[in-house]
Amino acid sequence: MNQLQLLVKIIPQLLSDGLALGFVYAIVALGYTMVYGILEFINFAHSELFMFGAFVGTEVLLFMQSTGLLPNMSPTIAMMIAIVVATVMSGGLGVAVDRIAYKPVRNAPKLVPFISAIGVSFILQDLVRMFEEAKNGKFYLNAPTLFTNRIAIMPNMVVPEKTLYIVGLCIIIMIALTIFVSKNKWGKAMRAVAQDRETARLMGINVDKVISLTFLIGAGMGGAAGTLFSIQYGSISPYSGFILGMKAFTAAVFGGIGKIPGAMLGGVLLGLIEVFGASFLGALTGGVFGSEYKDVLGFAILILILIFKPSGLLGKPVGEKV
Repeated sequence: MNQLQLLVKIIPQLLSDGLALGFVYAIVALGYTMVYGILEFINFAHSELFMFGAFVGTEVLLFMQSTGLLPNMSPTIAMMIAIVVATVMSGGLGVAVDRIAYKPVRNAPKLVPFISAIGVSFILQDLVRMFEEAKNGKFYLNAPTLFTNRIAIMPNMVVPEKTLYIVGLCIIIMIALTIFVSKNKWGKAMRAVAQDRETARLMGINVDKVISLTFLIGAGMGGAAGTLFSIQYGSISPYSGFILGMKAFTAAVFGGIGKIPGAMLGGVLLGLIEVFGASFLGALTGGVFGSEYKDVLGFAILILILIFKPSGLLGKPVGEKV
């Protein structure tokens, strides 16, 4: 059996790994796309809100471990506690970042909030690194192992229990957000502000509250995704958010920036492309390109998509508002 045949045999396993990574990308991409849909602004500090949530969730788990609570607690309950705390803390930080760094420059030229976002990103990285070094003597954390079981879904597909939890929780989060935006009055207000901010204001919608709520929800989802990432991959650092954030932003553009279904689709597809690319590139190119080129493959496909469909897979061309 040659190398390519062996790789084909493990496709089901690659599919599960790709979905786990892709759904994490999708949750983070939703934060980018929500803010862009409302403000037409790329919040590049969102990757650090993801990283902050990962540290908060991991610190909660480590605290429960050090106090003896974790061994006597259901892993599912421990994970949910960490996710809830990380979601609340990250959401609050997202609102604070908006109030301090973005709101004062909201009517400035678009380059100004972009530079402000980059500054916030570096500040959050350094603050987390300083805190962790002062507290633990190191700037990275290793998350406790919560789930050790592996579940056979089908032949050649044995999935870690934590992967099933992560995929399931990500799906629940995305469905809940979709229902909120389409059915809830605040969700409808978000759609109105995204359509025309000034008209929404004239119709009596509190635009500032809608923007704050957008940052609260987007950053909260980023924090939840950070905790899930930490549980899945076991280690995080203050710089973990940068690369993943860039990939999640790529996923949002891939699917159609500003479109919630587009962020979901783009994230899942990018995760699958990355995992399958890492496994198949070497065999398909005769060893010329190895697994280290998986990111190149993802971005190359993105470029091709944008050449032929600049608005992304699910995006629609939008005329300039006058």
